[in-house]
Amino acid sequence: MSTTSLAAAPDKPRAREQRSPALSRLTPGPVVAITLSILGLFAIYSTCTALWAMWTTDPLKSIGGLVPLVSLLLILRAWRSLDWEMRGTWWGLLILAATIALVHLRDQAVIEFVLSPSWSIVLPPYSLVTLAYTVGAVLLFGGVRLLCTALFPVVLMWFVNPVPHFFNRFVDLPLQHASAVIARGFAHTLGQSLSPDQLRLMFTPQFGMFIAPGCNGLRGAVTMGFIALIAGYLYRFRRRNWILITAAAILLGYVFNFLRLTLLVIYYLIALHIPWLRSRAEMGDYILGACLFFAATILLFTLILRWNPQHDLRIPPLPAPANRSPESSLSPRSVLFRTIAFALLIALGSISYARAIIHAPSSSQATGNPIALFPQHIGSYTIERQWNETLTTGPVVFYWADYAPAGGGPLISVGVSPVLGAHDTLICHAARGDDWLWHGSLALATATVPTSFSVSLFNTGATQYLEAATVCAATACGQYSTDRRHFGFIYSHPDPHALLAQSPSRPIPILLRAETLNTALTPDEARAQLTDSLRHFLAGANLAEFTQPYRRP
Repeated sequence: MSTTSLAAAPDKPRAREQRSPALSRLTPGPVVAITLSILGLFAIYSTCTALWAMWTTDPLKSIGGLVPLVSLLLILRAWRSLDWEMRGTWWGLLILAATIALVHLRDQAVIEFVLSPSWSIVLPPYSLVTLAYTVGAVLLFGGVRLLCTALFPVVLMWFVNPVPHFFNRFVDLPLQHASAVIARGFAHTLGQSLSPDQLRLMFTPQFGMFIAPGCNGLRGAVTMGFIALIAGYLYRFRRRNWILITAAAILLGYVFNFLRLTLLVIYYLIALHIPWLRSRAEMGDYILGACLFFAATILLFTLILRWNPQHDLRIPPLPAPANRSPESSLSPRSVLFRTIAFALLIALGSISYARAIIHAPSSSQATGNPIALFPQHIGSYTIERQWNETLTTGPVVFYWADYAPAGGGPLISVGVSPVLGAHDTLICHAARGDDWLWHGSLALATATVPTSFSVSLFNTGATQYLEAATVCAATACGQYSTDRRHFGFIYSHPDPHALLAQSPSRPIPILLRAETLNTALTPDEARAQLTDSLRHFLAGANLAEFTQPYRRP
């Protein structure tokens, strides 16, 4: 017994000695690389702000805000296992330069892939930008071996947008209806009659609950799936077990959400007899959800503990790298040159964003009265009314004006958005589930030069309207659509001067809308009639008059 204990005792200090070199080798080089990689995000500033807006305004996608942080920590963990070696390659700088250039091109033009009739993707997608930026930074400083070692956390950056756009319509909304049906069926089983509204469960005329999209369990399922996905990587599960536990976690999220709905129905039935609980139903929902999510997390980690090869929740260290290169192969001069080149690239890619922030309008200008910004007369048309289109969070995204023809006829609505930049309204319609009857490119003559518009025809059942969208950069306007049946592209030409000069000015979308109440017209008849109205209005319009007040120096 004593001999065994004495032989085993030196193993612990030896283990500490094996781990200590990774910490002692942390030199200023990796610190500078990490700092530059974080500062370099300013060179893709528009992508970062768009992702931040998505995370903070869309609860379904808010979990994506944790992905960059988790990915960074896991990459650093992998880099530490390689003793912070900096054996990067210039290919990383090439990928970073291409990514930054594409982001700047997207800022100055509309580049959009459309899968008819309800799915549109801005190119390059935000997920692809973040993935390419991460791959470039890892290759530039750590090299191919770090990319292979940290492949999972690098690929994880693709999920900064955790729920793709088409999920909103094809998965999110059907799940909302399924949740309502289950909750309604459970209430009927308990003998409670409800109102006929499909998404509202009214226990009395004044007391009930609405089955919102957040009640369908998708958020919980996505969160549980990410927990299982990352845990499977950390505990080095076998591929089959990794897939099974991730699928089980997603299913667990849905099951516990349905349990939450049934318990909430019971809560409302109890509240019918205890009035004190009625005003606290929302808080009761939060408490039920939190308790169930905590229970589901415990159950998930119980499965992880069972399937973990070590049967322990302690995270095992990464395996020691094989075929370690000799120290003499390091080239400090190459590392220095790559660092300087990346710093210059960051400075070049940040010029336009820095200028835009410096020349950004003050809060008083941004909230000022926009009435004087529209021309009072456009040919024979006279302005009739003006209004602002705002987000639920408050900012104005479109300034609108209605123009009425002198001899009577359909009104022409003109919308100008100085805040959106390169943007196609087709994305907004797809998000609302609006299907267009016709879509294509149309060249219409203005008072100055012919301009190409991306045109769509819609029928709401009460009205038919034609929308013509274009983008103006400086005094040149134009937006184009490829001919297609099921998929195609919407694009505009960027201003070469703005790209080369790193101008802080941004493209300004203009949207024109002509509407008719005659829903009996065939799509071809409605399109021909409304196109004539737009053509008559644009014959006396100079689009530069609409964009002039919003052009930045």
